[in-house]
Amino acid sequence: MRFRLNAAWLAAILLTSGFAVAATSVAPSANPDKGKVRIVSEKVKNKATAAKVAKPTKQISAKTKGSTAALASTGRVRHAVSATESWQDAKKLAVHSASALVFDQHAGDALFQKNADAVSPIASITKLMMAMVVLDSAPDLQAPIAIAEEDVDMLRGSRSRLQVGSVLSRETALLLALMSSENRAAHALARHYSGGLGAFVAAMNAKAQALGMTNTRFEDPTGLSSNNVSTAHDLARMVSAAYRYPLIREWSTTSEATVDISGRELAFRNTNPLVKSPSWDVGLSKTGYIHEAGKCLVMQARVAEKPVVIVLLDSVGKLTRVGDANRIKRWMESAQAARKAPTHATAPAAPPHFSGRVSG
Repeated sequence: MRFRLNAAWLAAILLTSGFAVAATSVAPSANPDKGKVRIVSEKVKNKATAAKVAKPTKQISAKTKGSTAALASTGRVRHAVSATESWQDAKKLAVHSASALVFDQHAGDALFQKNADAVSPIASITKLMMAMVVLDSAPDLQAPIAIAEEDVDMLRGSRSRLQVGSVLSRETALLLALMSSENRAAHALARHYSGGLGAFVAAMNAKAQALGMTNTRFEDPTGLSSNNVSTAHDLARMVSAAYRYPLIREWSTTSEATVDISGRELAFRNTNPLVKSPSWDVGLSKTGYIHEAGKCLVMQARVAEKPVVIVLLDSVGKLTRVGDANRIKRWMESAQAARKAPTHATAPAAPPHFSGRVSG
């Protein structure tokens, strides 16, 4: 009875004193992704979807639209940054190769380019086209082919561990041509093509035209000729096409192999050291070098959660092309980290706690 009277007495005092008590609970959103733009990494199937991926929208989904005003007051609304603003900041990327291109395979955009339309010799990058033409003919990969005098490099005098008379399978020849850039293996593959060497080179040029490589021309299957020319843009098309061949992906990224050549076991290594680097996820690779072309490198790789084609042409110095590739990787990873960095905002002050006591 005393408790009821005291409660009534307290309520009367509160009402006459003009106090009003409201119970308010403030809790964080149960959805941690609310107000954020989520980039989907699924493969783009058409140009309309590609445009959406290439240019992230600033629209807010219907689920979060109602809370936009409240979030804006606390500085927690994130605006999507365009691909151009986020990736193509050339001032932050120093590439020393004469021509370069970084191409996003999913979005279909060039993330970085430097003299990408300049026509120049491509050296052994040629061997990717050679491999596609061989595989397109659907040959017996286990059939033996022999290294002949015609396969010896008389133009530059390049050395080879495949002696004249050596016999190896087409499969082994393709592996050595792609992994170790073996010129005699590549030339022997072309020579054993139906119709001979001339028909093979014609097929290489026909495929280049079919792929839209309008500034590309092949004169031989090895890349020893400086008349094998292309551009970074054209080579990005060629690498993307070659990536669709599982065997080219496998053989071009094999780090090393021991093969039996006419009863002798020989060890070969990949000419690109990045294929065995734990910090790289390389899906396809090819290097090239002749004096007129400089050091060249093309790769398909996954960098900063993006599948990209990297083309580096006419690099001066033994390590420049690898250094450029690593600089591109760090640049992309830094850009990705900046985009993912949370926006910190000062939380609004909590309302004063009411103890229920009445003073005085």
